[in-house]
Amino acid sequence: MAAHYLEFERPIADLEAKIEELSKLSETAGGGSDEELESLRARAQELRIEAYSNLDAWQKTQVARHPDRPHFVDYVGALIDEFQELRGDRKFADDQAIMGGLGRFRGRPVVVMGHEKGRDTVTRVKHNFGYARPEGYRKAVRLFELAERFKLPVISFVDTPAAYPGMASEERGVAEAIARSTEKALMLEVPMVAVVTGEGGSGGALGIACGSRVLILEHAIYSVIPPEGANSILWRGARTPGEAAKAMKITAQDLVKLKIVDRIIPEPAGGAHSDPEAAMAAVGDAVEEELKGLDGLSAEELKAKRAERFYAIGRSGIQ
Repeated sequence: MAAHYLEFERPIADLEAKIEELSKLSETAGGGSDEELESLRARAQELRIEAYSNLDAWQKTQVARHPDRPHFVDYVGALIDEFQELRGDRKFADDQAIMGGLGRFRGRPVVVMGHEKGRDTVTRVKHNFGYARPEGYRKAVRLFELAERFKLPVISFVDTPAAYPGMASEERGVAEAIARSTEKALMLEVPMVAVVTGEGGSGGALGIACGSRVLILEHAIYSVIPPEGANSILWRGARTPGEAAKAMKITAQDLVKLKIVDRIIPEPAGGAHSDPEAAMAAVGDAVEEELKGLDGLSAEELKAKRAERFYAIGRSGIQ
């Protein structure tokens, strides 16, 4: 499968195309270009490190949406053993934009849930491109209640542009469903670690992101609305999504300063999509560390710490 390059990655794409062409030529000619190839690969890595160390907010938005970033099913496959998916909200239907169930995270039984966008046309349609409907958030509430009943910690993976805004979604009470899920997460009597892995968009993200600890990948974003929507609503399209992204302070680095997230998880050079295994391992290590820090806390202590954490949002703003 051909690599998907973002606009700011054009120099890297051109160089890697040259490397591929030279590699094929070397194979045909029987070698002799190994030294040049190694030099070009080293240069490509230098370009990648340089590009990803100076990303602006709009470029980070593009990276957060990269189709090859690890998705929920990938994190489950890499980090969760004996995963048993639980489906349905017991009220209307099953929503595959939010998936969840039971499993073991590094030997510890957990409840795990998250948004799934899909990888190709068939799966993207199946998972509604990560846009969850009301039944998805009611399924999340069901999973939260299950976690409380059996005293299991919760791990959530957040990656959605927003909740689904269609008429049927509104008719079935999407706003109320998100509010119930958010309330349940805030009042949860067991530890919960939420990880923003790509896009954390609007209430669609918040419904399963109100954890005891909220982590975010280095090039992920978390915002009340996508930059395109902010540009359209606030400026009537007179500016650019890039200007909106910068003004909104949606990057991981901005969010830590605002105390909206607690911790940034570093990504491999070139983003999580360039080395998914390393990115998922880093997420696993961070989640394990955070869960250990929450061990031994009573239900009341967990709720008090969660309240303190969310009340602190915005108290120290960005200068």
